Amino acid sequence: MAKRRRKKGGGAGPWRRFGARWLRRVLLAAMAFAVSMVALYAVVRPPTTPYVVSEGVRLGGIERRWIPLEEMAPVLVRSVVAAEDASFCAHWGFDMDAIRAAMEDGAGRGASTISQQTVKNVYLWQGRSWLRKAIEAGLTPLVELIWPKRRILEVYLNVAEFDEGVFGAEAAARRYFGVPAADLTPEQAARLAVVLPNPKGRNASDLSERDLRRMRVVMDGAEVIRRDGRAACFEG
Repeated sequence: MAKRRRKKGGGAGPWRRFGARWLRRVLLAAMAFAVSMVALYAVVRPPTTPYVVSEGVRLGGIERRWIPLEEMAPVLVRSVVAAEDASFCAHWGFDMDAIRAAMEDGAGRGASTISQQTVKNVYLWQGRSWLRKAIEAGLTPLVELIWPKRRILEVYLNVAEFDEGVFGAEAAARRYFGVPAADLTPEQAARLAVVLPNPKGRNASDLSERDLRRMRVVMDGAEVIRRDGRAACFEG
């Protein structure tokens, strides 16, 4: 009996080893693909994103115009950082203080950094799922390692949604205010930053009283991070 059991176990061994080898190959191929895609978009503008494609199909078209960071008003970049991720220059993709605060406050508070949002917008799909969050958590440090901070902001501000079917700062500035992103005033920049968490539910040219108060906080925050050096990684 003992001999038979050993024979059975021995027969299963080669199949386990074969499966393990293929699993390693698949994982290595997935890692190589991820690294190559992150490295590619460090220098090449993403031609589109999964969400842009899906919205284009749903709406029958979208507004989007890519511009380099140098053609955006600096106050816009500071306003978005102040509103979305004031510690952007200090973290490596995850803001641990914000994560701890979110855990203490419960589900009502978000803790995603601009880096995480960029990964989600460029490479992944919208909606909540553990699989998406797991992939996002794996890709975010890789993006932080390969992309300069300025590149992260440049990509983010060109793929973020500012209104239904309106993607990127340039399209948003022209839609809401009739000016290029380079000519935005501090108030206009703060209005666009306030819209980002809920682009389908907010209108930058017609904010609620609550959002107007938030706009004034963002204007102050943009000036503060300019003075205290927290904008150095993308303005230096």
